[in-house]
Amino acid sequence: MSENENGANVPSGDRGDRNPWSFIIRGMWRSPLGLFGVALTTISITLMVVGLVLDVLGLITNPYANVFTYMVLPGGMITGLLMIPLAGYLRRRQWHKFGIPREHLHINLSDPKHRKFLIGFIALTVINLSVLGVIGYEGYHFTDSPYFCGMVCHEVMAPEYTAYQRSSHSKIACVECHIGSGAQWFVKAKISGLRQVVAVLTDSYSKPIPAPVEHLRPARDTCEHCHWPDKFHGKKIKIFKHFTNDNQTEPSVNEIALHIGGRNPVNDKFEGIHWHVSKDVKVEYLATDEKRTEIVKVRVSRPDGTHDEFVQSDIAMPEGGEGEWRTMDCIDCHNRPTHIYDLPSEVVDFGLLSNKINGEIPGIREDSIAALTTEYASRDEAAMKIGPVLKEIQYKRNGEEIEKYRDDIEKAGLYLVDNYLLNVWPEMQVTWGTYQGHLGHKSEDFGGYRFTDLGYGCFRCHNEEHENNSGKVISQDCSLCHDEPEF
Repeated sequence: MSENENGANVPSGDRGDRNPWSFIIRGMWRSPLGLFGVALTTISITLMVVGLVLDVLGLITNPYANVFTYMVLPGGMITGLLMIPLAGYLRRRQWHKFGIPREHLHINLSDPKHRKFLIGFIALTVINLSVLGVIGYEGYHFTDSPYFCGMVCHEVMAPEYTAYQRSSHSKIACVECHIGSGAQWFVKAKISGLRQVVAVLTDSYSKPIPAPVEHLRPARDTCEHCHWPDKFHGKKIKIFKHFTNDNQTEPSVNEIALHIGGRNPVNDKFEGIHWHVSKDVKVEYLATDEKRTEIVKVRVSRPDGTHDEFVQSDIAMPEGGEGEWRTMDCIDCHNRPTHIYDLPSEVVDFGLLSNKINGEIPGIREDSIAALTTEYASRDEAAMKIGPVLKEIQYKRNGEEIEKYRDDIEKAGLYLVDNYLLNVWPEMQVTWGTYQGHLGHKSEDFGGYRFTDLGYGCFRCHNEEHENNSGKVISQDCSLCHDEPEF
């Protein structure tokens, strides 16, 4: 300790002849808070630059390393920068304890020390802002990437991310469909994302993830940036190939001409299936459940001002619930445009068609479906047991005759394992049929479980049970949507 000109004690090294800036700057280096702020800022900037370089060079493959680089370290840097002036402020408040005059801080550009300090401050500020700008830009793109969506919350998003990677939209970023352009939905999505992060951290998220997605941006703001319902598609030929348990080598082939429609350039009218999303017609419906599988009312508004409301009288809204009318858009039929899951018969039929499953093996189709739909506690257990289960079932069916097909059965088992792992996550309660599509009217029956009974597909409305005041019903006539192809 020493004494200043007023006789007051001054900490060693804090001479009374120093100006206010000198006391603050020197004092910060002797303050634990100031030292921590400088250290935190320096370490954060250094690690951010290193992490950025490694990411740009493609040397980082762990998503959590990028989270640390683009999300944690910037927070540390900003916190450290805030601590430095805070330490100076707290140091200044302590001056009165030592009798140091609390002069007003000022910058004198005629003073060389002040000029050097100002130049250094500006240079460091530019460097800090530049680093934060680059990190913020890269961090923004990282958080909007499918890699971030699918890999950071890997356990939660694994089913959706796996299905996305093999879909026709795998080259389209998640945010282009789930958020779209514009600041409003970007902010909504990030706020929703924070709630989801809390749910993951507290293990309070739904298993499986609910579908449809709540508060999803209307398809007209996203899907129609690439897909244009007004474009006239006319008819599109679809070919479906199926095997049966009685015929495992020769598939039955169904060819249909789907009436995709659109605005017909000849008569300027909307036709076909895409009539439902015509800009000239507004179709609304009222569902009794969150999955939109049980529809009680359908309302149609036409350009001439006429309206129709079709009601299914044997369905009632839940007690105390009024429901919410929804305007029909792309997602009401294409509800799984990207995250598409297979059904067991589809997996096995494709295996037979591609010769990954030998159709000459007696009962292999039925037994493969049985092996796939057996309940397994985990994916690891399924990977180990599907092959042996298939062999066991085959042995019970064919006895010693399976020896001549041993290699083919093992090959089929590996194929079934691969496809099981693409579609089922017991830990997330995602199993066969958890997520079904509304396109068409598929019928899948195995183990006493028939999916069409759950109200998926076109027949939610086209069941000839929704009736208007004049007795007209929403038709189930097949020719409305498809007919025989003309060659």
